This record gives sequence, C-alpha cells and structure tokens, in this order.
Amino acid sequence: MIEDMEQVHMTEAEVTGNFAAVLEKIQQGAEVVVQQGHRPVAVIRPPKRSGRPISECIASAKASASKATLDGGFAADVGEGIRDRQKPWDPPS
Repeated sequence: MIEDMEQVHMTEAEVTGNFAAVLEKIQQGAEVVVQQGHRPVAVIRPPKRSGRPISECIASAKASASKATLDGGFAADVGEGIRDRQKPWDPPS
C-alpha cells in the first residue's frame, strides 16, 4: 500500500448513493474504506501501477549514457498520447 495515500471513510449508504464521488476520490489517489456502522467491511483503492512512468523512460533515453536515439517530436507525441488516454471515455451510444 502507498504510505502517503489519503484514506476516506464512507458508509455503505454514502458509497451506493454517490458511487461517482467514490470513483473520483479513488482517481485522485485516495483509498476508500466502506463501513457498516463503525466496522470496516471493504477497502477500495487505485490499482497498483507496474513499470516506470513514461517521463522516466524518456529521461533515461535522453541521458548521455543511453544509445537510444529520439527524434525531436517523440516526447511531444508520447505526451499527447498520454493526455488523450486520460480523457473520459465517451463511447458512441
């Protein structure tokens, strides 16, 4: 578990009454503890990320010891792709 993760306690009624708010908290990095009365019954947290952030990969590739060659627009293209994937999914109806 991430040590600095904010922990939010919510009742079952709060979670079921506004699940969108629960997901928003989780997307912001919080861990949500669902309680019945004063007893915790579930914990909802963001998934563990695997691998390295793309920014770290790009920095490593740009390092003088790296043999990787990046063209001028590579980092901009990757950044644009990341931003596009962070937009909410709006599938056709």
